Amino acid sequence: MFNFKPSGRVLLAGLLSAASAAALLAAPAAAQQADETRLDVVIITANQREEDLQSVAVSAAAVPEAQLESLFSSGEDVLALATRVPALYAESSNGRVAPRFYIRGLGNTDFDLAASQPVSIIMDDIVMENVVLKSFPIFDVERIEVYRGPQGTLFGRNTTAGIVRFTSVKPTEAFDARASGSYGEYGTTTLDAAIGGGIAPGLSARASMLYQHRDDWITNTFNNTEIGGFDELAGRLQLAYAPDDKLDVLVNLHARDLDGTAAVFRANAIATGSNSLSSSYVRERVAFNQGGGNPQSYTGWGASANVSYDFGDMVLTSITGYETTEGSSRGDIDGGIAGSGPGFIPFDADTQDSIDDLDQTTQEIRLASDTPDKLSWQVGAYYFDSEFTVTTVGPFGFPPPTTLTHANQSWAVFGQASYDVTDAFSVTGGVRYTEDEKDLTVAAAPVNNRSVTDDHVSWDLSAIYALNDDFSIYARVADGFRGPSIQGRDIAFFAPPSVAQSETVRSWEAGFKSFVGDTLRLNAAVFTYTVDDIQLTAVGGGGNLVQLINANKGKATGFEIDAEWAPMENLVLTAGYSVADTSIDDAALAVGICAQCTVTDPTTIIGGSTRALVDGNAFPNAPKTISNFTARWSAPTSGDAEFFVFTDWAFQGKTNLFLYESVEFQTDDQFEGGLKVGWTRLDGSLELALFARNITDEHNIKGGIDFNNNTAFVNDPRVWGVSFKVAN
Repeated sequence: MFNFKPSGRVLLAGLLSAASAAALLAAPAAAQQADETRLDVVIITANQREEDLQSVAVSAAAVPEAQLESLFSSGEDVLALATRVPALYAESSNGRVAPRFYIRGLGNTDFDLAASQPVSIIMDDIVMENVVLKSFPIFDVERIEVYRGPQGTLFGRNTTAGIVRFTSVKPTEAFDARASGSYGEYGTTTLDAAIGGGIAPGLSARASMLYQHRDDWITNTFNNTEIGGFDELAGRLQLAYAPDDKLDVLVNLHARDLDGTAAVFRANAIATGSNSLSSSYVRERVAFNQGGGNPQSYTGWGASANVSYDFGDMVLTSITGYETTEGSSRGDIDGGIAGSGPGFIPFDADTQDSIDDLDQTTQEIRLASDTPDKLSWQVGAYYFDSEFTVTTVGPFGFPPPTTLTHANQSWAVFGQASYDVTDAFSVTGGVRYTEDEKDLTVAAAPVNNRSVTDDHVSWDLSAIYALNDDFSIYARVADGFRGPSIQGRDIAFFAPPSVAQSETVRSWEAGFKSFVGDTLRLNAAVFTYTVDDIQLTAVGGGGNLVQLINANKGKATGFEIDAEWAPMENLVLTAGYSVADTSIDDAALAVGICAQCTVTDPTTIIGGSTRALVDGNAFPNAPKTISNFTARWSAPTSGDAEFFVFTDWAFQGKTNLFLYESVEFQTDDQFEGGLKVGWTRLDGSLELALFARNITDEHNIKGGIDFNNNTAFVNDPRVWGVSFKVAN
């Protein structure tokens, strides 16, 4: 199952099989009792307006509320979303900051704090461009949406792969108060609370907060100290002002404070000649003679103002955002002790990276029609400005302190229109012009200064046709653009910066969206895309460099299926499955390799060094398959309450960690599951439960470092605990 390689015919067959299944299930479902409740409508905002998921011609998914509550009960960060939606993956070698997202296999493995990413993260209408901003804690959210494929018309920041969009619960005039918390193994503590309501005529407010804690639980046998814990505190205050039915103002203030442990690297955790964890690996122990305890500390805050005015037949919206952050991480990068192990470690490596004075300012203005006419439209403009410094330092003198200043300015104008040709058939098209400029400044070595700029017209065209009230087919073609990038990390190692030119993508997809008998929602899509001049990052290798490169092309084909089924009154099941068969298409592209692992690619000698030819390899960190499953069963009890059981499982197929292929740095199939058992009142006012995350205590390799030894980092351990929730 997990080694499936889709061809064009197989992709079409998969889509038709799913459609046939929907049709076959319709007959018995239609015979069910007429008073059964249809599944809740799923709202998405892929077109910058609230719409039913089933009526939008795009492959999208939303994370159910029950799953969100379970996922984050054990102190998890945003990486918990990885593989919880078909085609969505995420990982990080920077601990709880700087996550790297991938959609349909397309992402960026660059660990640098200035890395550009092809997946956009949008929080409350603000693009979080820098990798640190993408890690803002998730709490008090109304919905999380995933848009798969390029979104280059309405969203202008690096959306060649797709978007993950977070929307917070908004203030209302009705009083609302709630709190939830959990406590589990390793002192894992979570407290999530919110309160809101009207405070004056036309004025309402909402305040929410999140606190997460874990004790240090990993013993450093070198000096008998403990690491691995964290404390995360985040808050949000929103003010909504609506003096009449014309004007709406929403102000959002938010902040975070993180103090914890950076990524924990484990020397020779992968056994040479295999991709299995070695006999020297023990999850609760490391041997670090450097890294200073692997500290990580970040603070940041932001503000936004969303102002809209209704002119009657059109709405003018202005969205202004500001974000700032700073912090640092330090680690024992080799994951052990040179000369002492575990295993052979040729030299010690200790590095600290910090980001200082990041300032991001964004401004969007949008004018959209607001009439029941067959034609709807929107036009707008967008401006982005960001500047920050990144400092890399080796506390023992190597690499020497190096400070780089990164600046990025971008602006765009866009327009989109939708037309209902008939009651059943509608088409949507959009176009966007974007100009993107990046600058790298090295005050201590101006010879390394770099500037790049480019512009592009991106567009999309889609159509959806309703065969009946419950079954629609759609098709979409989209063009996306990611501006040129600069990678200056190698300056710290006495090498010049590298530059990658812009990448563009052309994506085609087709699918269906269906309801079957009011109890089954089944959506599916097939896709294929080609990325011209795909930006890749050659990380590590024996030369220990981090270089941006362009491959001639990157190609992918695949499909995704999302299902939600309520086969009986007190049981709801969800399931998803995706395949992304990715391939680098560049016969001449050669990259550095590790010195100690077993490379399976053909090699060549360039400048006296061995390089791997990577033509035909899968994109790095692109799982071939992703699948997920949840089930919630309940049984009514006395007093308007119920006993419930909720479980969720996610599976990640074979994944190549680097551009080159090797025996060691290619993971096999992995899975993780969670369980929550409890009692709740039907009105949601009280819930008590037991929970477990990574219930089977899987030890999964999530990434590696190849320049020194077979270093790996792994997933979190199993956590059992208790949780509660109270609400008015």
